[in-house]
Amino acid sequence: MKEISMHILDIVMNSVKAKSTLIEIEVEDSVKKNCLNIIIKDNGIGMSEEMLKKVTNPFFTTRTTRKVGLGLPMLKESCERCNGKLTIDSQLGAGTMLKCFFERNNIDRAPMGNMGETIMTIINSLHDCELIYTHYTDCGMFSLSTEEIKNILDGGDILDSSVLLWIKEYINENIRELSIN
Repeated sequence: MKEISMHILDIVMNSVKAKSTLIEIEVEDSVKKNCLNIIIKDNGIGMSEEMLKKVTNPFFTTRTTRKVGLGLPMLKESCERCNGKLTIDSQLGAGTMLKCFFERNNIDRAPMGNMGETIMTIINSLHDCELIYTHYTDCGMFSLSTEEIKNILDGGDILDSSVLLWIKEYINENIRELSIN
């Protein structure tokens, strides 16, 4: 994957398949600390210890349509290529927490990508699930909650194309402001 945001999309889609009702994405992008940290937490069905040991093996997948699963192995390799690491904690019935650490200024680090578009795509895929997205930089933070947006819409549809486009622009605008202040 050429952008980190695509890795985030892939991981969150795993959380959706795991029947999560709440998914939290935290991104810390710090020039001062020279780090890009991503945490994705869900309250889905979780993984057994046996499965947890296998999920970063490219020849392991829970899919029945193919015999390889490249999402987590590729993310792990991306982190390690940038002097970082990937950790996954999970318990059956309690959910999963994935942490990615990248050396921010590493020449091999992929660009972040369009987080507004990624979050918009994720929200459009959620059914009976809430999302909290928080983005931190050295200049501050902002957060977006689908539950809060639904409350503001007061019965309006968060999946309406005009709302989704607003969410995309809102996220990208806030990220731009946090990176120039």
